[in-house]
Amino acid sequence: MPEIDIPAITHTVLLGTFLLTFLFGAVLQRTHFCTMGAVSDIVNIGDWSRMRMWVLAIGVAMIGTGVLAWAGLIDPTRTIYTSAKLGWLSAAVGGLMFGFGMVLASGCGSKTLVRIGAGNLKSLVVFVFLGLSAYMTLRGLFGVVRVNTVDAVAVTLPSTQDLPSLVAQATGMARSTLQLALGLVLGGVLAVWALLGNGFRTFDNLLGGVAVGLIIVGMWVVSGHLGYVPEDPNTLEELFVATNSGRMESLSFVAPYAYTLDWLMMFSDKSKVLTIGIVSVFGVIAGACAYALVSRTFRWEGFGNAEDVANHMVGGILMGAGGVTALGCTIGQGLSGVSTLALGSFIVLATIIAGAILAFKYQMWRLESMA
Repeated sequence: MPEIDIPAITHTVLLGTFLLTFLFGAVLQRTHFCTMGAVSDIVNIGDWSRMRMWVLAIGVAMIGTGVLAWAGLIDPTRTIYTSAKLGWLSAAVGGLMFGFGMVLASGCGSKTLVRIGAGNLKSLVVFVFLGLSAYMTLRGLFGVVRVNTVDAVAVTLPSTQDLPSLVAQATGMARSTLQLALGLVLGGVLAVWALLGNGFRTFDNLLGGVAVGLIIVGMWVVSGHLGYVPEDPNTLEELFVATNSGRMESLSFVAPYAYTLDWLMMFSDKSKVLTIGIVSVFGVIAGACAYALVSRTFRWEGFGNAEDVANHMVGGILMGAGGVTALGCTIGQGLSGVSTLALGSFIVLATIIAGAILAFKYQMWRLESMA
């Protein structure tokens, strides 16, 4: 058996991650791809264009993930989204918290990084509070509350919670075939719905939807195929290199905030190494900054008043706690998780949207009460 060069594989994975997330940041900056913005456009002006862009990205990610699984390049059951334990209450509560918080903070985790890259100092504050809150929910005070409340309520399924595995368990059909079939059907329906929107098929809308979906798929390849080692020579166990979860990872932007702050603060500790999550944070900021500079859209932006500061701080805290509780964000669960067809991801996706709508209603009430 040839010797496995873990450092070389790690270098490849991290380089691939940076290149894909650099592109991700640039695409988001150009196309204004934004989940909060998509919900806002529907609630405030009845425009579904950005929602269709997001749905197109989901469809592309579902189809691409199905193809990869069918081809044997990745195994979607090796992710944090597809365990047999369905924490439905954690998913629902965390999703609501995240959705409400992203409205207060003027954007979700990925949008916060894009805004930092474009010169938004408010988002830098959100970054810090989101990261601290996420860390506290992973390992600190919020984590104790999480484990002893919502995480204690769960359902254990007969297989992993993704739809292909559940159907395979019930029918005896091949799981990889079902991943492809369901991915093609569900993803195809979503993509067609998005593309049929009146006035949707502009270059930027298509670029945002298709590119973001393909980047999610590309990250599955980087982590689940290029970064997969069947037997780590040190532990004799399977290994997904450069991951914080120890499993196959695509994009997500909550826990990586915490890991990034930890890496920056403990930089001299040699046990703190770069991972997919940390590199993705820097990649998105760099990509957004590069495009903002080239397109001359880079602008310094700060807070307007004390209430604006408070909203962004609270929004960051809610996103950090909610995102960790729900195991992801609008990208982590809403794209990466949903692409695996995991039941929990659909719960999180729905409750994030519900939380965002509640937040917009709250903001409207707040404005009316001040009038």
